[in-house]
Amino acid sequence: MKLEVKNIRKSFGETEILHGINFEVESGKALGLLGRNGAGKTTTIRILMDVFRANSGEVLLDGKKFEPSKHQIGYLPEERGLYPKRTVIDQMIYLAVLRGMKAKQAKENAKRWLKRLEVEEYESRKLETLSKGNQQKVQLAATLVCDPEIVILDEPFSGLDPVNSQILKDVVSELIANGKLVIFSSHQMSYVEEFCDNIAIINQGEVVLAGELKSIKKEYGKNRLILSAENMSLSELQKKMEQDYADLVLVAGKQKEFLILELTETGNRSNLMGRLSGSEIQVEKFGIYEPSLNDIFVAKVGEEA
Repeated sequence: MKLEVKNIRKSFGETEILHGINFEVESGKALGLLGRNGAGKTTTIRILMDVFRANSGEVLLDGKKFEPSKHQIGYLPEERGLYPKRTVIDQMIYLAVLRGMKAKQAKENAKRWLKRLEVEEYESRKLETLSKGNQQKVQLAATLVCDPEIVILDEPFSGLDPVNSQILKDVVSELIANGKLVIFSSHQMSYVEEFCDNIAIINQGEVVLAGELKSIKKEYGKNRLILSAENMSLSELQKKMEQDYADLVLVAGKQKEFLILELTETGNRSNLMGRLSGSEIQVEKFGIYEPSLNDIFVAKVGEEA
């Protein structure tokens, strides 16, 4: 399957919130839908779910109008919505039946997912009696109980410790490997980098960057190098580069352990290496800059995730 979001616009009253959103995602791949709080991610997801209607634009599935009611969609919202005073197994069966599943199959699926997420011992407990992490795993089990074709996960790792995060990471990897169409929204960029082939960054209701993550990282690292010195602080090294090497490089940024340098039109890596080798700078780190997704996110929207 291929899901395409094309030029979606959405207004509340006279205020336009989404200004022409475009992205696509295919089965067996995950899309990282990213943005600061209030950027428009949740509104976009709710349009996909047909909770909101767009003012204009369209959502297509395999080239035809996407009708959510005709497909099984597993949606894990950031704001959780299960019933705290009902038992885990009863509400999972209830939710699966609401989505069109027979009660017997719903019970089998519920038990299977509770076991897979290692919370089967709590199936007869009220949700409110579980820890936050176990409640989160039950929420995910409820999201997947109907065997959805399309899975939308909004901050799925919230409240999970490292052990439970690994269980969830394994499940998400399995969903992708099994050909599910996955949309993954999180402020935890390391998870997005781990799972997502493609990203779409939304800022103030517009997609400011979209495409294959590997290609985007390559483009952002183009003509950029890292440098640190054993005998200089980063501030001292920056001053030195700006004074003596401005013909070859510009200081494009600073990380905790190194400077990020951008080659000028007249600079190249070999010339810089030659100049450094004969200088007072005792090179500690030197190489090609590989930007993290967080670096790219900050560059596009101006705030760390």
